Amino acid sequence: MENKELMLNANHLVAALQKPASQFTKADIIKYIEDNDIKMVNFMYPAGDGKLKTLNFVINNLDYLETILTCGERVDGSSLFSFIQAGSSDLYVMPRYRTAFLDPFNEIPTLCMLCSFFDKDGNPLESSPENTLKKACDAFREVTGMEYHAMGELEYYVIFSDEELYPAVDQRGYHESAPYAKANDFRTLCMKYVAQTGGQIKYGHSEVGNFTQDGYTYEQNEIEFLPVPAQQAADQLMIAKWVIRNLAYQMGLNVTFAPKITVGKAGSGLHIHMRMMKDGKNMMVSNGALSDDARRMIAGMMDLAPAIPAFGNKNPMAYFRLVPHQEAPTNVCWGDRNRSVLVRVPLGWTAGVDMCSKANPLEGVSNYDTSLKQTVEMRSPDGSADIYQLIAGLCVACRHGFEMQDALEVAKRTYVDVNIHDKANEGRLEQLAQLPDSCVASADCLEKMRSVFEEHDVFSPAMIDGIIKQLRDFDDATLRRDIENKPEELQKLVTTYFHCG
Repeated sequence: MENKELMLNANHLVAALQKPASQFTKADIIKYIEDNDIKMVNFMYPAGDGKLKTLNFVINNLDYLETILTCGERVDGSSLFSFIQAGSSDLYVMPRYRTAFLDPFNEIPTLCMLCSFFDKDGNPLESSPENTLKKACDAFREVTGMEYHAMGELEYYVIFSDEELYPAVDQRGYHESAPYAKANDFRTLCMKYVAQTGGQIKYGHSEVGNFTQDGYTYEQNEIEFLPVPAQQAADQLMIAKWVIRNLAYQMGLNVTFAPKITVGKAGSGLHIHMRMMKDGKNMMVSNGALSDDARRMIAGMMDLAPAIPAFGNKNPMAYFRLVPHQEAPTNVCWGDRNRSVLVRVPLGWTAGVDMCSKANPLEGVSNYDTSLKQTVEMRSPDGSADIYQLIAGLCVACRHGFEMQDALEVAKRTYVDVNIHDKANEGRLEQLAQLPDSCVASADCLEKMRSVFEEHDVFSPAMIDGIIKQLRDFDDATLRRDIENKPEELQKLVTTYFHCG
């Protein structure tokens, strides 16, 4: 008997196979390929530059299909990761069936799957992005007894020729409707395709940033996801960026996830929301308030916060966004509903009031369990992030809070209940740690804190070494000051890092 919920799923495979993606088997993949006349299979995998790579297979026959689905394929690891030497570079990529989706762009019917990396001995590659995140989630579960869930707010700018009709108000694009927002149709089509790839979307909307420059309109948008197991969250964000770029290319638009594209205008972040789950229950809330476990989680992020930009702010332009008096953080602190802090506790439906029946008098009291909606949000990362490294690093930081003896005291000491940049808080600012202001400074912070990220064998020493070298090679310790009043130099940087991550 067909399951109506599965039939309505946007992912074509889920609807056709009548089972959730997490239960896909090799036999399911073969059946879907045969039943739907699929001609090609794509293996996709994240590399050291943070972008998805693709390997195409034309399906010659059933035996060959069985071979690639069972054995994977060999790739040149030295061309994908800086830490792999050319003399011993062979790696295997093995598809993860649960990630399968129908390519929404290819005219040839094509099935895509994300892959994991394996070394020459058939073991998961220690320093690969997806395996690092898996190890972080495993360690979190072992230490806390809970599952680590995450989701991202994916912000980006859409760029197109300037239009004079219904002009938007500069920097006032938040949740704007058409015709003042011109990219809404593009965003909703992106959402449709992302959902078809398996992305669990919460909502989409236009964002604050919009401006015109040199005959072009720059319009900021956001697609926000639902919290899911962290590995799934990273996969969804990777594929979503791929979808948005491909659709923009198809429609003759340009998009950028760059953290900053001009001074004085809103930058694009990649805020990550997190929660802890146990037996289907959200452990972030206790008796209608933030739980002690949630405070421990936050304390871990406060303690390791200076090292997080090494994973989440990966090029020099990222640090032009992390400046005072913007909605991007600079101080290591947290608070409720406060967008100037590093870690924000969003409004969490904890008032115990049935707003639905108040807004709709014909509805009875719903008694809906709203506790599942409570998350905490890390606000420093941006589109330059290595998504798997970032979520793995946050997972390590959250686990670290449970290993700190003074976690609740740290949480208490770093809490602020008002805008931290108000004049009344000038003395308080001096007591708070600061986020690094350059790639070089981020590398230094990671170097000092690397032992925590290497605990439980989560981040390999080779990966940490590679990240530190990559960041230091930018040599940007004084860059913000050096080009502060040099718009031409800034524009060169914007162009260089326009298509980051």
